[in-house]
Amino acid sequence: MKGHGSLARTVCASLLIVSSIVPCHASQIGTSASCAILMDADTGQILYEKDADRPMLIASTTKIMTALLAVETAELSQEVTVMPEDMTEGSSMYLKVGEKLTLETLLYGLLLQSGNDAALAIARTCGGSVENFVGMMNRRAAELGMTGTSFANPNGLDDERHFSTARDMARLACRAINDPTFCRICSSSTVTVGGRIMSNHNRLLRDVEGCIGLKTGFTKAAGRTLVSCAERNGHRLVAVTLCDGNDWNDHRALYDYGFSLLGERGNAWKSDCKN
Repeated sequence: MKGHGSLARTVCASLLIVSSIVPCHASQIGTSASCAILMDADTGQILYEKDADRPMLIASTTKIMTALLAVETAELSQEVTVMPEDMTEGSSMYLKVGEKLTLETLLYGLLLQSGNDAALAIARTCGGSVENFVGMMNRRAAELGMTGTSFANPNGLDDERHFSTARDMARLACRAINDPTFCRICSSSTVTVGGRIMSNHNRLLRDVEGCIGLKTGFTKAAGRTLVSCAERNGHRLVAVTLCDGNDWNDHRALYDYGFSLLGERGNAWKSDCKN
């Protein structure tokens, strides 16, 4: 009988390990998103996914890659002169041709105000040309294992050659939040820099416990896109929703679910170890 008890404990422990790596089913929690994922940023474990490998338009969440490449390849203090070709449609940090400002100021305008003009100025500065920078984006994506991703521009304006998946965007976010400079900028709620006052469009910084930022996005074709990260009790989770009209509430619910699940699994493991 003692052997049977030992076997039962071994089987139980094995089931706990298996359950910790198997993604949960959509029936346990739902989102309004066409595609979504909730990933443990430190282990890569998937806690929830919904059509996470479907190629989708990603709008301004593209700027996560733009910013990451900038902080990896250039100096924040580098001075940039705004050129006529940096002017473009959509969201803007309202750059003026001939204006001089630092790369760091452009990064705040990129991640907080979602400046499409900032994206072009950054790409031109860090890549020599926008086209070269887009090539850098695609090579970096390949290095990160983003096999379902293709970048055509640095700002996320709609293009049939520009797409990604929820899973790939989560992989990108997990890398980006490990860069201290990126994390400092994207987690800022409001800053005064380069003579500008800029406020972050990401309301999760105010509404979700432990949120440390990342990026919002929207175009008519892409719908609302959102990539975020939150940290509680030493655990960091990344959530991605694509084409989601209820993204704020969905991210809040995903984090409550995910952190609760991690807590339950931790407690179950501790309890099993005591027996």
